[in-house]
Amino acid sequence: MKQFSKKILVLFISFLLILPNWTFAQNEGQKSFSREQLEQITAPIALYPDALISQILMASTYPLEIVKADRWVRANKDLKGDTLAQELEKQNWDPSVKSLVNFPQVLQMMSDKLDWTQNLGDAFLADEKAVMDSIQSLRRKADSAGNLKSTKEQKVIFEKETIIIEPSNPQVIYVPVYNPTVVYGVWAYPAYPPFYYYPPGYISTAVFYFGTGFVIGTAWGYAWGRCNWWGGNVNININQNIQYNQFINRTKYEQKYQSFQGRWQHDGEHRRGVAYRDSNTARQYGQFSSRNIQPNREARGFNENLSRRDFGSMSQGSSMDNRREAISGSNFGAQREMRERGNRVSAFSGSGSGEIENRASQRGQFSSSKREMFNEHSFGGHNWSGSRPGGRR
Repeated sequence: MKQFSKKILVLFISFLLILPNWTFAQNEGQKSFSREQLEQITAPIALYPDALISQILMASTYPLEIVKADRWVRANKDLKGDTLAQELEKQNWDPSVKSLVNFPQVLQMMSDKLDWTQNLGDAFLADEKAVMDSIQSLRRKADSAGNLKSTKEQKVIFEKETIIIEPSNPQVIYVPVYNPTVVYGVWAYPAYPPFYYYPPGYISTAVFYFGTGFVIGTAWGYAWGRCNWWGGNVNININQNIQYNQFINRTKYEQKYQSFQGRWQHDGEHRRGVAYRDSNTARQYGQFSSRNIQPNREARGFNENLSRRDFGSMSQGSSMDNRREAISGSNFGAQREMRERGNRVSAFSGSGSGEIENRASQRGQFSSSKREMFNEHSFGGHNWSGSRPGGRR
């Protein structure tokens, strides 16, 4: 009887150890974004020109680089022409992020609304086609409401069920300003209200408004994405916009992209240690592999030129966060800002939080010290969840 009781006890303990992993695996199958959530996320940008949307979708998967690029743009407003081109090539951001330097208004929005940016990136990583379908659905709603038309700023092209938006002048791209709860007609999902962003200086009360156009320049040389609405993905052509920047090392990028056969692929290296929404996505992009357990020196904000004297002065009566931000050229300030924003109650909280999934995915894969090191570089996630051309123009 005593041996039998021991066996029962061992089986019971084993069951308790297995149960959390089994429960987590069950929950992982329920992470898809609903249609309501996807339209909530894409509503603020669905009426942007296609060329700009493709860059935003790719760049949103690299939220830390968005923050860095926004700060860099604000600090280097006087850079122009070849000087800007040369300095931009020195930055080690993803090309999609670099392309948005041409649109400081958009870059600022993505940095200011960082929780939204991460949600958009998470949704795009989870299902590119679903995100692009939601954009098309919203465009059809705007058209039905009479708020999507060709103007002197843009061309709206109808190809059967697909709506394409292009700039009227290929050299100038206008970013529309609109309230998503109005421009699409009566908003169908009151439980999932989208945010809207009015740039500084905005005074128009029109439903759909264009501000000053952005003349295509140096940064747009990195804009290699194109919306493939019928395939449900973004295509890459590094020879697009070649005339805008002669300082880009295209050979380097060509070697990197040639294996993708023209289709965009997320690059986990540019994630900079920011946590993915779930463990499956994290494993797919190598976040928990042995080569990424140690965060890279840049993600830790390490500065090769920092002197010992600087370390000594920071050690006197400074908080840890203040010491980190005191390091010249570090990323700690941006990372702390991302953590603070990510930990706030999001406007998109209807679908819960991904923090539990991130913790569960780390369980058993790090020692406590390494897990602390990883958590220092991530912030709480949020859970959200074509026919061929030939129609009217």
